[in-house]
Amino acid sequence: MSDEITVLLVDDQELFREGVRVIVDAQDGMRVVGAVGDGVEAVRLVEELRPDVVLMDVRMPQMDGVEASRQILAPERVARRAKPVRVIVLTTFNLDDRAATAIRHGASGFLLKDTTPLMLRDAIRAVHGGNAVLAPQDLATLLDRQFPAPATPPAAFLGLTDKEREVFTAVSRGLSNAEIAGTVYASESTVKTHVGAILRKLALRDRVQIVVFAHEHGLV
Repeated sequence: MSDEITVLLVDDQELFREGVRVIVDAQDGMRVVGAVGDGVEAVRLVEELRPDVVLMDVRMPQMDGVEASRQILAPERVARRAKPVRVIVLTTFNLDDRAATAIRHGASGFLLKDTTPLMLRDAIRAVHGGNAVLAPQDLATLLDRQFPAPATPPAAFLGLTDKEREVFTAVSRGLSNAEIAGTVYASESTVKTHVGAILRKLALRDRVQIVVFAHEHGLV
């Protein structure tokens, strides 16, 4: 089916991989297209299989999930793809600094390995739509630890219009388009247009990267 979400599983524990495969394949509109045990194979298979979403274990031998995410989401690789690839990092404990680093490299968030099948399903759908998969306050906590001294905003930020800056601030707080529409008194379609303009002007990939940019430059 054309709207099917394809998923690549990356984890060095085969039993865990197969358990996640069963859960994902049981969801309507989702299908696992590959499952591997290390980051090196993950980088290769992303280019070969072109999945929509990668579920990436953060701690693996040979190449961990942080480095694999960095390579998969490197700008030169992203530019060659016909469609985006989203990465969800899997970790065993909350507020993992490695997960935060993966998010800085472009991952769309993280999930604990003991998450429920329902939360896993919803997370895959969320990142496929360009959203984050962790609460805004958790993401803020992670990023504040990563950026103790904010950098100066680049010139591109100064090129945003007043309305785009309003939308930028709302996105950085984790608000949805519907919530932003009520805040800035505009339609959801108009908000979506503003978000697209912000991403283009700041050369960012998705809403998660807007949040990262805001924390990096002290704009929250």
